[in-house]
Amino acid sequence: MSTFTSSVFTTETMTVPGGTETIVRGGRDLFPLLPQALHGVQRIGVLGWGPQGSAQAQNLRDSLAGTEVTVSVGLRPGSSSADDAREQRFTEANGTLGDWLEVAAASDLVILLIADAALAAEHAKIFEVLKPGATIGLSHGFLLGHLTAIGSDFPAGHPVIAVCPKGMGDSVRRLYQQGATVNGAGINASIAVHADPDGHATDRALAWSIGLGSPYTFATTLRDEYLSDIVGERAILLGAVHGLVEALYRHFRLDGDDPVTAYERSTEAITGPIARTISQSGLAAVRAATSDQDLFDRAYSTAYGPARDLVAEIYDEVADGTELRSVILADRRLASRPMTEIGGSPMWAYGAEVRARRDSAPATIDPLTAGLFVATMMAQVDEFAERGHAWSEIVNESVIEAVDSLLPYMHARDVAYMVDNCSRTARLGTRRWGPRFQAAYEQIALPGLDHPADPTLVKAFLDNPAHEALAAAAVLRPSVDISV
Repeated sequence: MSTFTSSVFTTETMTVPGGTETIVRGGRDLFPLLPQALHGVQRIGVLGWGPQGSAQAQNLRDSLAGTEVTVSVGLRPGSSSADDAREQRFTEANGTLGDWLEVAAASDLVILLIADAALAAEHAKIFEVLKPGATIGLSHGFLLGHLTAIGSDFPAGHPVIAVCPKGMGDSVRRLYQQGATVNGAGINASIAVHADPDGHATDRALAWSIGLGSPYTFATTLRDEYLSDIVGERAILLGAVHGLVEALYRHFRLDGDDPVTAYERSTEAITGPIARTISQSGLAAVRAATSDQDLFDRAYSTAYGPARDLVAEIYDEVADGTELRSVILADRRLASRPMTEIGGSPMWAYGAEVRARRDSAPATIDPLTAGLFVATMMAQVDEFAERGHAWSEIVNESVIEAVDSLLPYMHARDVAYMVDNCSRTARLGTRRWGPRFQAAYEQIALPGLDHPADPTLVKAFLDNPAHEALAAAAVLRPSVDISV
């Protein structure tokens, strides 16, 4: 689904490789249209107060201020998040904070933002209490994958929609706040309409996306969303980048670099100048900015194949339910013990020193690091394209989410911190696949650097239609960078 219509919002046609896509441009000037687009929704219930739950509840409340639409937060009994929700003015006293099932029963749009594995375990309780015709809202397609695997489905008679911001919850909230004064900044989002019994599902999804502050909204399907999202977490967004910086740090240390220099050439180069260059000028600009294009080309050539193989393997395991089952099994194991952190390798001890000296020693684009990173990103882009994903989804899930949301947070803290503080689903995937990427770089890509660059692969990169798609999306990018 890359085309749609709206009875409330003006749609636009964006030219992408091989055709066009329908999008809706966001903006605070559209907030007065939100109640009309919500079509009969008087109460929105947000279940959960994780990074996405807290961000989305606050953004929707602020966007709908002054209207008759109420946003409430539902939490499970004894939730440790209740005090934080109260600090953000969701309280029992004003009727905007309550028991999760009671909030679900009273809401016309129920947005399910509890953890994936918990939602898989508890969804039947929520479905049972829904008002007739209430809209079920998701920000991730994990539940659809689980329902499919167990031979179940969403309850009949209920619209089922998804709005999926292409960034972490902190980015969704922070950029929305920055957007109050700077060009309506926010995080792009996809929408999916899975069931539309009353004919208003698309408008409700668009209202929700615009209310979150999305600069532009594009369409996908719920299945395509969870496939691209879960694969992306395990590949270029988190798993691959963690495996890559661990491999590169060891490589540079063995090559004679001191620890700080090795950190700068690996982690700092990716999260800083490489990410900024892609965000501002595109993927090909990274190659143009390196001091040694031959080394970039050799690194790209030796990394693309093994990275593509891993992305394809991850995709298959997500598609057949293996990866989803692993998350649910892990959640059961972790009910009685905490998940160990992964930031214990020696390199992370030097992050603070590197960040402290940025003004005196700004990071540069290391051609080896750049070639390996861009090859991995393009491997994901090409795999998604071959699997039939829409171009907006491809570039948002593989490029924009990385360089405009996740990598800036890694730059402010470090990659290991980001991995140890993201969603449980993403943490589990990174812990499983990050070491696979690290082994591929150490055992295949880095030993192959002595071989000449593959001119066919380099040309395929330079001629890739992803550059056109990314340029089209960049036109809609707010002028502000996220503040972290």
